[in-house]
Amino acid sequence: MMETLKDIVQVTVTALIIAIVIRGLLIEVFVVQGPSMEPTLVDGNRLLVSKIAYKIGKPSRGDVVVLRYPLDPSKDYIKRIVAVGGDTVELRLGRLYVNGQLQEEPYIQFPGVYNMAPVTVPIGSVFVMGDHRTNSEDSRYFGCVKEEFLKGKAVCIIWPLKDIGRVK
Repeated sequence: MMETLKDIVQVTVTALIIAIVIRGLLIEVFVVQGPSMEPTLVDGNRLLVSKIAYKIGKPSRGDVVVLRYPLDPSKDYIKRIVAVGGDTVELRLGRLYVNGQLQEEPYIQFPGVYNMAPVTVPIGSVFVMGDHRTNSEDSRYFGCVKEEFLKGKAVCIIWPLKDIGRVK
């Protein structure tokens, strides 16, 4: 009886240590707040975020990321990377151009009609935007984001059940 109890405690403690390591180093659950990433992500979606993605690789255009808000690093935002270091990004009548090339953005429902003068993204930084362009506070307002502000890459939606799947 004591041997079984000892085994149960040992397995439980080991599982807790593994869970703490995974959550602390590898994966984090993030809850979407607000409409800035609609229709890709909606308020209340719960996501798995890979915390090691940018420790072992570089950010890429199209990645959906959780970042520390540059104007208040105690807050987290979720946005899409639209340009990386060395890219020049601009908006013409709501359409996104990177390095002079019009970008296909099938995830945008309402692109808006605004313009933004060309911005060259510094090396080691990214330019992020929400998918709901007319309702997003993003790099158009707070500027380019240093890569060290990226907390991780959104990998998949885990809640609600009807939305489960890979983040695209």
